[in-house]
Amino acid sequence: MIPPGETIGILGGGQLGRMIALAAANLGYRCHVYAPEADSIAADVCAGFTQGDYDDEAKLAEFAQGCAVVTYEFENVAAAPLAAVAAHAPLHPPARALEAAQDRVAEKVFVEALGGRPAPWAAVDSAQDLADAAHRIGTPGVLKTRRDGYDGKGQWRIMSPADVDAVALPGKPLVYEGFVTFGAEFSVILVRGADGDVRFWDSAENVHKNGILDRSTVPACNLIAGQVDEARALAKKVAEALDYVGVLTLEFFATADGPVFNEMAPRVHNSGHWTIEGALTSQFENHVRAICGLPLGSTALAAKGVVMDNLIGDDAHDWPKILSDPANHLHLYGKAAVRPGRKMGHVTRLVL
Repeated sequence: MIPPGETIGILGGGQLGRMIALAAANLGYRCHVYAPEADSIAADVCAGFTQGDYDDEAKLAEFAQGCAVVTYEFENVAAAPLAAVAAHAPLHPPARALEAAQDRVAEKVFVEALGGRPAPWAAVDSAQDLADAAHRIGTPGVLKTRRDGYDGKGQWRIMSPADVDAVALPGKPLVYEGFVTFGAEFSVILVRGADGDVRFWDSAENVHKNGILDRSTVPACNLIAGQVDEARALAKKVAEALDYVGVLTLEFFATADGPVFNEMAPRVHNSGHWTIEGALTSQFENHVRAICGLPLGSTALAAKGVVMDNLIGDDAHDWPKILSDPANHLHLYGKAAVRPGRKMGHVTRLVL
């Protein structure tokens, strides 16, 4: 157990790291951010900041020596150099979770071995691979980079066989996925403690626009409610197989044939931001509790329902109107530049 007053290291300098740090501060911890960018919105609320590349093992080791435990806020951190971190401080979640989630093919193979069901897929390394995959799986489908893509980036829709010849391959490993006919999208977010205790938050119904999460609503529709137990069972298997400590997220499509696995994120997640006001213990606080070996808090709802809307790009300029409604809980992330498609904040409303 790591007592309050110690320092938590956070790899990554974005809004998720910022919200982890804020939750950690409420429990009496100091946080130290490590990120390659000189301008870090997470570092703005932390006691320490180290600017360094994620493959700089010497600098990572120096950073870890000043931390009682280290975590990360996004999964595009190279896993191999993190051995330099783990040599000096506990790393939660484990690097193995990053390895499983960073490559979409490895992720699908891993989940399938545990009984999960992803969309039909095929690895693509050439134009011929894409043609064969589109012929076998069919169109429409989506071509994705195996690594680094998020919020709709690194993706190409293949709506018909004609698109197969038209797409310009980016020269990196890819995966082709067939479209899934679904009634809704949802996420399963759990926290697993160092003692193996697993707790789930209510699953939110998620709506995306242009590949970016737009709204999360709890409670979810009846179609999702009927599939949550099966999805939770898979998520728990994933956590146990990885000996996971911290918050873990799995995203699903709710279909007529049951839940179809979409992807996993070994971290706190955008679709769980509603838990800050909407649950007795937020995903951020429980992540801190888990990685520090503290007892986990209750994940029960704090209201009858919750709606969380992302503020994307110019949406953030609406803060005066948002704050004019006293029922709104506004979270702005402190980003200086507003750009189309950039997550600038979120707003939460409770149904009492």
